[in-house]
Amino acid sequence: MAHSYKTFAAEDLAALQAICGMERVIPGDQIGEDYTHDELSGTHSRPDVLVKAISTEEVSAVMKYAFANHIPVTPRGSGTGLVGGSVALCGGIMLDLTLMNHFLELDEENMTLTLEPGVLLMDVGKYVEPAGLFYPPDPGEKTATIGGNINTNAGGMRAVKYGVTRDYVRGLEVVLANGEIMNLGGKVVKNSSGYSLKDLIVGSEGTLGVVTKAILRLLPLPKHKISLLVPFPDLPSAIKAVPTVIRASSIPTAVEFMEREVILAAEEFLARKFPDNTSDAYLLLTYDGASREEVDLAWEEAAEICLKCGALDVFISNTQERNESIWSARGAFLEAIKASTTEMDECDVVVPRKHVAEFVLFSHALQQKHNVRIRSFGHAGDGNLHIYVLKDSLDEAAWKVKLKEVFADLYAKANELGGKVSGEHGIGYAKKPYLAESLSTDEKLLMKGIKTVFDPQNILNPNKLFTE
Repeated sequence: MAHSYKTFAAEDLAALQAICGMERVIPGDQIGEDYTHDELSGTHSRPDVLVKAISTEEVSAVMKYAFANHIPVTPRGSGTGLVGGSVALCGGIMLDLTLMNHFLELDEENMTLTLEPGVLLMDVGKYVEPAGLFYPPDPGEKTATIGGNINTNAGGMRAVKYGVTRDYVRGLEVVLANGEIMNLGGKVVKNSSGYSLKDLIVGSEGTLGVVTKAILRLLPLPKHKISLLVPFPDLPSAIKAVPTVIRASSIPTAVEFMEREVILAAEEFLARKFPDNTSDAYLLLTYDGASREEVDLAWEEAAEICLKCGALDVFISNTQERNESIWSARGAFLEAIKASTTEMDECDVVVPRKHVAEFVLFSHALQQKHNVRIRSFGHAGDGNLHIYVLKDSLDEAAWKVKLKEVFADLYAKANELGGKVSGEHGIGYAKKPYLAESLSTDEKLLMKGIKTVFDPQNILNPNKLFTE
């Protein structure tokens, strides 16, 4: 699938400026450093031009020009990704969709929200809550765009009970590589009408089309919620309690695990105390529901199960202040770990729930094997783990070797346990080799075939997902 692209020239800049105007088409030498990388991966590359589109029609015109002239296009939202997915590796056009950030329709009767891809995740809840509605997907990065969430099929902490982004995308407006505009899905609840092209776009990381509009499914807003912070003597006993908690009468909204080292890092980073930091391992459980009675029954049963499974205590978080101290710490884990080292990279594998403890303990053992610091936390309820390898004082050459060795061990173990390369952050550029190793020949052929049908010239976010 290797392709050679047109060298970007003055006439291309002029053509794009004629489509979008001078102010929203920025030449390569004037593009800010932020646009050369994403949040975490060490992947850097400068686009030849930055185009800030404000409408589907503009996106369509840009894609038609790129298609006719064989210029690569990298769609981009807030750039909060962790795998280099929104980095313009082949130069060309970076298509920034953050100005397409309007709410278009809140349909209370159908419980759907139609919006543009540049709307920030954190603004969706605020917009629908006054109508008594709720958008369940809850990825940790609240400044991410909805378009980015759709492209990575983002999960987050509420996935245990509510599922992931794909479960809430009813319809999409998509601009194809050749500039054609397609409407996929719609407001219907059921759809058994041929292949689900909408679901192919979700999680495709901008390699099949550019999302310019989305119809999201909403739920009634749960009126009551409560969190439990449950200390355990060690991680295996904490994780062992998870399947029993999930099989109880009420499914928890979230089941997170955390270890003392990460909590201490978050306390230092935030300069505020966690409700308890004396135990080696914790589960953080959340329950929500329509009535106080429903939520009380749920947490009381969960507390009893945890204590039977060896929990040292159960802290009930039923005040705004305590909830804030727990969840702000949980939200700061990534930044806190990042602040404690010079550089880091992440493995966001997903394994069957029953293997979570085994996998985390395996990652602990790798610290000694490879003489490197490793930190972890994650979604115990859905088996999605965030394992961070820290560079600390290693030089660049040693870091690259070490990272390769640790990741090879982590992905091999995940594969052995029946897991997958990425639970929610996607593949982008950074995880391409690991995806390639985990797929069968037939799977690779099918994926490449789909890519070729959607994007025969390979101009949409090239050099991502596949080993080309």
